[in-house]
Amino acid sequence: MGVVRDHPELALFLCLSLGYLVGKIRVGPITLGGICGTLIVSLLIGTRHVSVNEDVKTVFFALFIFSLGYLAGPQFFANLNRKSLRFFALCLIELVCVLGIAFGLAKAFDLDVGTASGILAGAATESAVVGTATEAIGKLDDLTAAQITQYQGHVATAYTVCYLFGLVTIVLYTSQIMPMLLRINLADASRELWEKMRGGVRGLESDEREALPRTVGRTFLVTTADGRSIGELEASLGGVVTVEGVKRGSVLLDPSPDLELTLSDLVQLVGRRRGIIAAGRAIGPETPAVPGLDTPLATRQVAVTEKATAGSTIAELERDHPEFRRDGVYITDVLRNDQHLPASAETQVERGDVLTLVGARAGLNKLVAKIGAVVKNDATDFVYLGLGIVVGSLIGQIVVRIGDIPLSLGTGGGCLVSGLLFGWFRSRRQTFGAFPPQAANTLKDLGLAIFIACTGLTAGPQAWPLLKEYGALLPFAGIAMVLIPATISLIVGLTVLKIEKPLLIGAIAGQQCSTPAITSITQVAQSSVPLLGYTITYALSNFLLPLTGPILVGVLGA
Repeated sequence: MGVVRDHPELALFLCLSLGYLVGKIRVGPITLGGICGTLIVSLLIGTRHVSVNEDVKTVFFALFIFSLGYLAGPQFFANLNRKSLRFFALCLIELVCVLGIAFGLAKAFDLDVGTASGILAGAATESAVVGTATEAIGKLDDLTAAQITQYQGHVATAYTVCYLFGLVTIVLYTSQIMPMLLRINLADASRELWEKMRGGVRGLESDEREALPRTVGRTFLVTTADGRSIGELEASLGGVVTVEGVKRGSVLLDPSPDLELTLSDLVQLVGRRRGIIAAGRAIGPETPAVPGLDTPLATRQVAVTEKATAGSTIAELERDHPEFRRDGVYITDVLRNDQHLPASAETQVERGDVLTLVGARAGLNKLVAKIGAVVKNDATDFVYLGLGIVVGSLIGQIVVRIGDIPLSLGTGGGCLVSGLLFGWFRSRRQTFGAFPPQAANTLKDLGLAIFIACTGLTAGPQAWPLLKEYGALLPFAGIAMVLIPATISLIVGLTVLKIEKPLLIGAIAGQQCSTPAITSITQVAQSSVPLLGYTITYALSNFLLPLTGPILVGVLGA
């Protein structure tokens, strides 16, 4: 253990590796998860008085919270509308309940500010609250350095116990008990709702692809189109098919609109499936792929940045830009806030959407400049990332006094706000500020894991005395702070907000920011439909719950 004390980097990564190993332990539908496992291991190692510099914790927490905000930003602002207002009400129920219960327990049992904050973070199963509350405790003026260290340790210990009981409660309550209370078979209800939302058409699951894609390429042998020009042929097929290549004998010809086809020409077509099927009657029989005639098609991901384009349907977009049909360019996918939408004629395009265009390279290049800009997301823009964290840190230094109570977001809350804004701004014009999702998720997970490990190591010496003092209270608090807001949300969501039952169950898991719960729910539902409710409340609660840490600390510390 002496080696670990002398080399803090060894202690950190030992906590990570062993913690994520412990987190893989499964009991029924429940796993602890890597973060909870890391905290347990770091608390145990911390009892041997192993510590890490506080600056390490601050830096990694800033990386975590900014990445969290950056990823949630586009969806968070997209959900600030009338349609999502009913889901926002569920998040407010969560906030009021957890703050009220934590404050009530603190007053009733004379809890210190650290224990109360740990109960709030653990029962709400929101790890980010640990960081914002810990940071806020460090800024309380009337505490000594020893008290700050002690109370910050209590945050981690109370969080660990409450998290375990809160996690089990939210998983079982949402996935097993709620469907029984609502008297539904979750799998059947999810399937019926999905078919209703899609007009009776079954959608694709996450691991499925279209067996009959809308945009295809085929080659045909000319037997009935002798003497017709390429322009006439494309017009007769409704403008949904373009000729990409013509082979006459062993010679490849330029498929210009005035080129006349002759018998035995081989023609390559690319376009919508319905047009390709009709082409067989207009040209002749389909043939296998012809060597030398398979003209490669390029793909571009283009972010819609032009205001004039926003609000148009795909059909209107193709009508307003004749280059689509003339140059054989097709929209094959629409990505909006990480959600794939069908590239059908009636799909409405919004600013910030990413369109996947497929077609000849020359035609693609012409269209890109008119519609938007090519998405650049292959490497992290560290200028944007660094600036975002700087702005967040500055926001966190702002102190607002309500009476005698000083309230501050701190570095954590400030970086969360800046992450939301920077992520949203990036989604509106994706030509700069790249932060690939894989990189953002890695920094988010690593930042939180390192922060939790540092917190656990510091809290280790205070863990056992706190458990002896409040052992019975912590499990009770973890269960109560899940059941009370979840039950109120279930009643309000069903009777007042009229939210569909599968969406409501997912939304309650989201207001609790519980990934294990939604995982269990989707397994029971055998569908991703509950995710539609989860993503809205998850994005809102991910922003709002971390702010409860400084609020509770400010109120109790006044």
